[in-house]
Amino acid sequence: MEIRYASHPNEVKAFDTTRLRQEFLIESLLQPDRLTLTHTHVDRFIVGGAVPLSTGIKLDVDKKTIGAASFLERREIGIINVGGSGTIVVDGTEYAMGPKDCLYIGRGALDVELRSDDAASPAKYYFNSTPAHQTYPTVKAAISEATPARLGSQTNSNERTIYKYIHVDGIQSCQLVMGMTLLQEGSMWNTMPCHTHNRRSEVYFYFDMPDNGNVFHLMGDPQETRHLVVRNEQGVISPSWSIHSGVGTSSYTFIWGMAGENQAFDDMDAVAMQDLR
Repeated sequence: MEIRYASHPNEVKAFDTTRLRQEFLIESLLQPDRLTLTHTHVDRFIVGGAVPLSTGIKLDVDKKTIGAASFLERREIGIINVGGSGTIVVDGTEYAMGPKDCLYIGRGALDVELRSDDAASPAKYYFNSTPAHQTYPTVKAAISEATPARLGSQTNSNERTIYKYIHVDGIQSCQLVMGMTLLQEGSMWNTMPCHTHNRRSEVYFYFDMPDNGNVFHLMGDPQETRHLVVRNEQGVISPSWSIHSGVGTSSYTFIWGMAGENQAFDDMDAVAMQDLR
């Protein structure tokens, strides 16, 4: 498991492109027959992925690294399938996972295995895990069960549909909030006008992009903006003090996960467009 440390906004002002990417971009999340894990000290997120082919992949980690007897001994996790159909087995109970379905697993689950139904069209599991102080039930939500919220306009190139999975009015959790935003064809901007939320940090995962596609992810202090060039199936760690917005070379989909002091989706500090620098 790779370890990332938190960065002060004054320090980030001096980062070059290489350093920005080292600190905030997660480039290789979905690898065949491998569990990838990145632990960031930003709200203690663990961000990861798995693409099971011939056999299932166990949700496991070195016990010394995590300081617990099992991955979910003191954690909760949200898993979204961004590939073909699959199955997740949690302590013997099977959950069928179609494309863009979400599974929340509460603290204390001991045995989690990620499987694909067909190795030729494998499931691709992306997940966020955060510390948990209480156990909530394991719950699956298909994309058809998530209430869509349509935002933006064609004029502003940001027509999009937001699906909330893990939130105060949906799947219950300790602190994890998780959902997905699909941009309509011809729309390329997300989360603009932008905002920060000092009480919560966030992780973005971009996918459904062509091989030659890019998203220019905007980050940093509103008066000291920076950017990361992000490609398909890559993630970005977004500290609470940073904006998180982006524009793509084509439409795309992204998963957002939040953790921190509250779960209020609307708890954000808006940044006026004329204040950006």
